[in-house]
Amino acid sequence: MEKRVTFGKWTIGILFAVPQLLLIFTFFYWPAGQAVYWSLTLQQPWGGGNIWVGLDNFRSILSNADYWNSINASLVFAGVSTGLAMFIALVLAALTDRQLAGSRLYRVVLIWPYGIAAPALALAFRFILAPEAGFMAVVNQIWPGFWDPGLDGADAMASIIVAFSWKYVGYNFIFFLAAFQAIPRSLIEAAAMDGSGVIRRFWDIQFPLITPTIFFLLVINITESFQDSFGIVDIMTSGGPANATNLMVYKIYSDGFKGLDYSGAAAQSIILMLLIVVLTIFQFRFIERRVHYR
Repeated sequence: MEKRVTFGKWTIGILFAVPQLLLIFTFFYWPAGQAVYWSLTLQQPWGGGNIWVGLDNFRSILSNADYWNSINASLVFAGVSTGLAMFIALVLAALTDRQLAGSRLYRVVLIWPYGIAAPALALAFRFILAPEAGFMAVVNQIWPGFWDPGLDGADAMASIIVAFSWKYVGYNFIFFLAAFQAIPRSLIEAAAMDGSGVIRRFWDIQFPLITPTIFFLLVINITESFQDSFGIVDIMTSGGPANATNLMVYKIYSDGFKGLDYSGAAAQSIILMLLIVVLTIFQFRFIERRVHYR
């Protein structure tokens, strides 16, 4: 019989819930409410009160070509980095699940990158991918001018995608490995006895059974690509060159704290939040249909 905890007085339950509610209100609802208010007013950069302007901030932003370029860059970054991080993690988890040589070591080592702070990770990759030193310097010696993130927007976007993907490979790897190990070995052994090869067993048995994990990681990775990319962009490219890597989250910072356009930055944060909500609803509405729950 299922056991449930009951309280003698309803006030005890409320007392347990109050700290959590205060945290949610303080760190989510209050900042979100302030952002909505600032987005509908004109915030003076040096103080002096707010002027109600309604939706003028949103109209100004959505009529700005640079902002649409920021949206396009964010969507490209989110799609490519998510796909790359999940694919590499899936391959590594599949190989580790087969208990190849050194698989126990891989389980420990592959999670370490996720524990590195984004600014520290970005600083390391800034040196690793520098065109004048490191591995890419050797490539540039063979093909002069082949790689230069400081001048080429495509190279700069590729560099932040590689850095972000490297960080989240470990995170995805842990979930994929757990999903593989949750599959009954009897199914894999039966398929092997029927003559199915490794790839056929993966595609026909393992892949459909881990689709809930794939869907979960897809939602998490896309959401984090819009939010957790700030430190990487700030250290590696600062939004350049020519705004090629000026992602939405970084544009909020640059317009608000550098350009002192607090109202415009608040409106951008609202648009970013709504975009993430829309993408999440889209994934649950259309992609979840292909998920096979056991």
